[in-house]
Amino acid sequence: MSEIVLVAPFAGWLTPLEEVPDPVFAERMMGDGIAVDPTEPVLRAPADATVIAIAETAHAATLRLGNGAEILIHIGLETVGLGGEGFRALQAAGAEVKAGDPLIEIDLNTVARRATSLVTPIVVASEGYTLAIDQPSRTVKVGDRIGTIRGEAMASAQVSGETTERVARIDAAHGLHARPAARIAALLRPFDAEVSLAVGERGANARSTVAMLGLGVRSGDEVRILARGKDRIAAADAFARLIESGLGEEASVAPTVVPRAAGPVCASPGLAIGTIVQFRASDLPVARDGAGMTEERERLAKALETVAGSLVGGTPAAKEIAAAHRALLEDPELIAQANGEIAEGRSAAFAWRKACDAAREAIRATGDALLIERAADLLDLERRVVAVLVGDRAPAGPELQPGSILVAPDLLPSQFLALDQARLAGICTAEGGPTSHVAILAAAAGVPMLVAAGAEVLTLAEGSTVILDADHARVEADPSPERLAEVRAQVADHAARRAAEARDAHELCFTADGVRIEVFANLSSVEEASAAVAAGAEGCGLLRTEFLFLGRNTPPSEEEQRQVYSAIAAQLDGRPLIVRTLDIGADKKVPYLPMVQEENPALGLRGIRLSLARPDLLMTQLRAILRAVPPDQCRVMLPMIVDAAELKLVRHMLDEAAVEVGLKGRISLGVMVETPAAAMLADAIAAEADFLSLGTNDLTQYALASDRGNAAVSGMADALHPAVLRLIREAATGAHKHGRWLGVCGGLASDPVSAPILIGLGVTELSVAPAAVAAIKAAVRRLRSDACRDLAEHACSAASAREVRLIAAEAFA
Repeated sequence: MSEIVLVAPFAGWLTPLEEVPDPVFAERMMGDGIAVDPTEPVLRAPADATVIAIAETAHAATLRLGNGAEILIHIGLETVGLGGEGFRALQAAGAEVKAGDPLIEIDLNTVARRATSLVTPIVVASEGYTLAIDQPSRTVKVGDRIGTIRGEAMASAQVSGETTERVARIDAAHGLHARPAARIAALLRPFDAEVSLAVGERGANARSTVAMLGLGVRSGDEVRILARGKDRIAAADAFARLIESGLGEEASVAPTVVPRAAGPVCASPGLAIGTIVQFRASDLPVARDGAGMTEERERLAKALETVAGSLVGGTPAAKEIAAAHRALLEDPELIAQANGEIAEGRSAAFAWRKACDAAREAIRATGDALLIERAADLLDLERRVVAVLVGDRAPAGPELQPGSILVAPDLLPSQFLALDQARLAGICTAEGGPTSHVAILAAAAGVPMLVAAGAEVLTLAEGSTVILDADHARVEADPSPERLAEVRAQVADHAARRAAEARDAHELCFTADGVRIEVFANLSSVEEASAAVAAGAEGCGLLRTEFLFLGRNTPPSEEEQRQVYSAIAAQLDGRPLIVRTLDIGADKKVPYLPMVQEENPALGLRGIRLSLARPDLLMTQLRAILRAVPPDQCRVMLPMIVDAAELKLVRHMLDEAAVEVGLKGRISLGVMVETPAAAMLADAIAAEADFLSLGTNDLTQYALASDRGNAAVSGMADALHPAVLRLIREAATGAHKHGRWLGVCGGLASDPVSAPILIGLGVTELSVAPAAVAAIKAAVRRLRSDACRDLAEHACSAASAREVRLIAAEAFA
């Protein structure tokens, strides 16, 4: 049997292997293959096969097909670290299975929350076989044909001669799983030697990932490397060095245990009781043929303008989504495709719908899970524009009664925004994803939401009572009176706690033993300033001024900047306002500042470097700030500082700007510590600066060499890594030596788990998202400074970010 047909082991999205966000798979280090992004919780056999092994943690299976081909199915990425949590093996080694037989049961919610991705690679791990895939980048159902494997097992060449042996200990946290096995096989490719790996009496070909996985090598096991052939010594030594270096994995730590959860995926946390409202949206009918090219193109242009004008958004999240939608409405390729259809005689509505359909298919063809969630935005805009074109500007939405739990196949952003949120208790969708725009809106509004719950939720009876527990990702239909009473008590307790936190948020913040900790807010607009004050923020710890510079063809004038800064200062009503100078470059570019293509833009002309390269823009901004913000309220902060020399240059420019606007006295000037250099030189910088504030997002990616925008490594960029914490400690030592305060305005400040560690390291100001102010203040008030210092020292001595999180969880359990 030389050719075997493969069928889909999951329902989901069939993804090309090169689009898997993990280089071990994407670069085919383990072999050729395909991947599935699953939407159901059972992995099934893709062909008749013998089970070679199920991983001890049940996150992967290896199979031998009828033609001898060995395949590895690896459920999700970075899932070995779950320690088996979220997986249950349904077969054992040696079992004979038929195509479609269940292999492993997966708790999708647990795995989705903790893994890098649910994308499941299926790779051919034995040589001599050719894989042919039928139409990648498409939706598949269980049992759908996805391709074939053809070939015969290659006979191993017998290598004779002396054997070189090395002994090594496996210290990788999770033993010899798929990733390190692939690294071993890749390492050995340039060598001619025959190399095997042995543990105890069992051995395996070290060029076969499947064979090595079958050994079940655990962390702490001693293994023997055996090599024969002309370059056996070099091969064995290289192999041993790879093991001694940790196989590219973290050293062993205890696994984090998270309670199992079943069912759908949490998109917005919360607990609610309500009555079911089933909602089904439908497409409006449109005429196929138009009234002429000129008229239909004008109608389309006017409809696009009308919809764009309606996209304003109230909350910051809604504004960001509105801006993204406006960009889609202006997309030249989308408009060109619609106009091309109109030129063929189609109506504007028909043409727009067809163009949007084609664009959605192109997005799905990428196989990128995050991009696929954005396809809903195109559907939303398609329906909104079509509604305007056919004269129905407001497609009917569901009628909600107080305490409604909305159930739908999926929900679009405009549909969510049209809901009466005062009557909305929660949302549950059969489809969708936790990073979709509607999920972001729900989270920002505090509405509990579950997604990807499956078609069964669409059968819940209209008007029936359910409990929607987004925190534990479940829907409880027809709960008993006792269960309802229990949950009502929980909801009331949660509401009372939140109300108490909100009430107390307007008081100054101190630890339990009286240490003053300022809690400020990060802001990007006048509206956010108002929301921050209402939430209890004691000032603004970071005003991201680039919001004024992005999305336009010319820079804002001095007067335009002055008006906005002045309005924000007025909203803060005298509270401190820390204005960060323009932080553009790297991932944020503008057309009026053309920059050469940079190989490493994160290390290039960005932040204060760009401002110093364009002193005209910096001086304009400095004058605007000084004209807008009263001196006793004003603080200026510089991004991406490396040493005190840059700070001195800007201090001179700030003094010049003060003279130009007629301002007397010294304006407070601080720096963002977001480079390891600035942290290590904090002593020298603090001698010149008035304050220091940690930008933990960039500091983390620079310290750990992990691009937070690169899916392959972003999971490593945890700001609680001991290396980052030691840099923070160094910055605190330098700041305190000169009597300067040290704050945190990066993402770490908004994490309540991080608060005791940061305070223990010497941080006295936390600048957080406005919505996090009350929770952070409540968390700080429960802390004692001596316990925080002990925790911080313990955390700095830890081996990994995971260990730090375990330490913090145990300290405040």
